[in-house]
Amino acid sequence: MRYADGGGLTPKQRAMREQVRCEAAELFVHGVAPPVVARRLRVSRKSAYAWYAAWREGGAEALRSKGPSGRPSRMKPEWRVWLERALEEGPAAHGWAEDQRWTTARVGVLVARRFHVRFSDVQIWRILHQMGFSVQVPVHRAAERDEAAVAIWVKEVWPRVEKTVRDQGAWLCFEDESGQSLRPPKARTWSRRGHSPVLRVSGKGSGRVSVAGMVCTRPGGRTRLVFRMLVHHGRKGEKKGFREPDFAALLDAAHCQLGSRTVLVWDNSTQHKDTAMRELLATREEWLTVFRLPAYAPDLNPAEGVWAHLKKSLGNLAAGTTDQLAAHTRTRLKRMQYRPHLLNGFITETGLTLTPP
Repeated sequence: MRYADGGGLTPKQRAMREQVRCEAAELFVHGVAPPVVARRLRVSRKSAYAWYAAWREGGAEALRSKGPSGRPSRMKPEWRVWLERALEEGPAAHGWAEDQRWTTARVGVLVARRFHVRFSDVQIWRILHQMGFSVQVPVHRAAERDEAAVAIWVKEVWPRVEKTVRDQGAWLCFEDESGQSLRPPKARTWSRRGHSPVLRVSGKGSGRVSVAGMVCTRPGGRTRLVFRMLVHHGRKGEKKGFREPDFAALLDAAHCQLGSRTVLVWDNSTQHKDTAMRELLATREEWLTVFRLPAYAPDLNPAEGVWAHLKKSLGNLAAGTTDQLAAHTRTRLKRMQYRPHLLNGFITETGLTLTPP
C-alpha cells in the first residue's frame, strides 16, 4: 500500500500518513538508510528520500502533517451531515421516482438545490468517497414486505424456535426451492477493451431444473445440506415442479439422514400451507415441528444463500441440454455438502444463529 503526498485525503488517511512518517523518523534516528525505510514501510524510494531530507533539516517535527493542502473545501462539514441523511432517504424522497439510483449528477443537483453551490461530477465523487460512500449493487427487497412483522418474528418467534430445538435436541432445518433454466446467469469475464464478450447459449426455453433444499444445523453437529432435484424437459405430461408429496418425501429423507427430531422453518408458499400439505405434516407430528417465516423475508432463510452461491457458480455456463444443466447443478450442490463452513456462513448471514445451551 502506497501513501501519496498531496491533498484530497480524509482526516483518517492523513493521520495514517503522519503515522508512517513518524515511523520513518524513528528508523532514521537509528541509522536506517532511506531505501531500507522504503522497503519496510512499503512506500516509494522518492518519498523515503524526501522524508530523510526533511528530517535532516528539521527533525521529526518536520515530518508531521501540516493539514490539507490547497484551498479549503467549499463542502462544509454541516453540509456533509445533511447530505448523508438525504442520501439515506433515497432518490424517491427527493423527486427521482422513475428509478432508485444515486448518480454523481443527481447528487450535484441535490446539493445545488439545498446550498446553491454547484460541484462537478468529479468533485461530487471525491466528496462521496471522503464521506465513506462507494458505488454498490443494491439488494432488492419486496415493497410488500412488512418490516414491523419481520422484527416481531425475530424478537418473539425465533426465541421459541431456539427453545424448541434445545428442549427436543432436534435439528433445525431451513427449507426453500429454486430453479434454473438453460439461460445461465451472467458473470464477469475478461475480454478485449471495447469488445463485449459473446457467450453462445441454448435458445430453448422449455428446459428447467428445479431444486428443493434444506440447510440443517444443530449445536455441536456438522451443518448439512439435503436436496432433491426435478428435471423438466418440456415434454407433455411431465411434472413441472415440486408438489406436496415431493416436499413430504424430502422431509422424510432428511429425517432418515439426521436420525433425530426436526424443527422445520420455511416460507408461506401456497404448497407449504394448503390442505394437502397440512395433512401430510400432521402424520409426521411425532418428530416434526413447523414454524413459518414472515412474508417477503428471504433474507432470514439461509437456503437463499445456497441458491445465490449456486447461481454464481453457474455463471456463463454454456449447457447444451437440460440434462447437462442438471448434472452441473447436482455437482455444485454436492460440493457444498462437503463444505459445512460455507453452509454455516449462510446461516450467520441471516443473523439467526443458535446460541449454545
